[in-house]
Amino acid sequence: MAFYRCFSLFYMYNIVMERKYLSILEEWLQSPYRKPMIIWGARQVGKTYLVNDIFAAKHFPGRLVKYDCSADQDFVSFVNDNPKLDSIINYIEIDKECQLDKDHLLFFDEVQECLPLIQMVKQFKEQRPDIPLILTGSLVRIRLKRDYGEGNQKSSDKHFLFPVGQYNQFCLPPLTFDEFLLNRAPASYQYLKEHYQSKQPIEAGLHEKFLSLFHEYLFVGGMPEVDRLYLENIANRPKALALAIQTIDEIYDNYLGDMSLYQVSRESIVRSQKIFNSIFKQLNKENKNFSFTIIEAGKKYRDFSNPIAWLELAKVVLRCELVKEKVVPPLLADQDSVFRLYLSDMGLFTRESGLKASTYFESPANAFSGIYYENYVAIELAARGINLFYWKGKRNAEFKFLIESTEGIIPIDVKRGRASLNSLEEYRHHNKNKLALKVSTNQYGFDEAKGLLTIPFYYFPFFLDELQAQESPK
Repeated sequence: MAFYRCFSLFYMYNIVMERKYLSILEEWLQSPYRKPMIIWGARQVGKTYLVNDIFAAKHFPGRLVKYDCSADQDFVSFVNDNPKLDSIINYIEIDKECQLDKDHLLFFDEVQECLPLIQMVKQFKEQRPDIPLILTGSLVRIRLKRDYGEGNQKSSDKHFLFPVGQYNQFCLPPLTFDEFLLNRAPASYQYLKEHYQSKQPIEAGLHEKFLSLFHEYLFVGGMPEVDRLYLENIANRPKALALAIQTIDEIYDNYLGDMSLYQVSRESIVRSQKIFNSIFKQLNKENKNFSFTIIEAGKKYRDFSNPIAWLELAKVVLRCELVKEKVVPPLLADQDSVFRLYLSDMGLFTRESGLKASTYFESPANAFSGIYYENYVAIELAARGINLFYWKGKRNAEFKFLIESTEGIIPIDVKRGRASLNSLEEYRHHNKNKLALKVSTNQYGFDEAKGLLTIPFYYFPFFLDELQAQESPK
């Protein structure tokens, strides 16, 4: 289901926020092959709102049956003691005084607090496929790893079978730049979406305007609550930024607090927090590869593999794997211990960098160094389910990212300004390649002789959507 093709209304307080994902749920609802739906994603990316206030409000007004597993302890206790479908349905129908059927949406929120519900999706699929069922969770796999993973004492007397193949799913990320732009400046969004199809540069004045909007996104990021506060108060930019910064700080601190949940040791908690706090510092050095000694002197990959895996599962960091010289699909990591880490939201990244609002006000275009743009590209790729890889050749030749396509592997470099692409010749020395991509602040342009496409940052989401649409089954 091509979630990136359609948008939905995301109503929040005094403004209307639009997101991309209602279309997935609408296609799911109408599918004759529908299974229970699980929506994954990091904390505070809008999973509950998408289901509760958008999808249910539109398709099941007055017919939503919801349980918040983090708050309804009576329900959770009953499920833990009676993990059978008939018992659960009887409980719900009595508790909510309703008849569960195709006309009622059943919604289990925060299911990491009631893992038997995950196992029960198989029973729902086989015995009650008429009931539309959605489950959301932010730390489900982490909870499973803690309670049932290898080396855990609980795993000796408990057994959890994940219901593989018994559910539909998608992962909800923070707002990408195109989503932010749609809400911040709808006319600009529509213009860019349509003008991108012309494959031509944009007038200089508009080019600068769109870059300015893009730099706003680099500062505030894509957390729904942050963007709501920012956009509600955009007429007073200092106030809007102050509210956004305060909310980003709260989310950042909440993420650090989450790292004390569901981990089996104090050591793992501390290392996860140190890793998360070090992402900007790691990328801001000459060699952007993750350095274990920056965290703790004398440590190696094995000392950090579990905390890094925790952060990946929580969807708060994005791991980019190294490949060297000659590359062939499918892309595979060259070395497990050599990689880079990015943050999953630009607001969190900017907050960690320490960039001040006053610096941003003085000159937004000059406030951001190259690594901000790299983190942005990583976010856009990951939001579309594209695994992250970077390429290294000889003599410091490098491409920041690689994309697999039907036309082959496309190397991507990320440039703050007008720098040349010195690594292209070295890359093509090892690899046959038709197209290379430079994403930068430059205007759109294509050098046919070099097979080099240059696109401005504000076009990158549209490029990715076009690429995925071309490769989707017709």
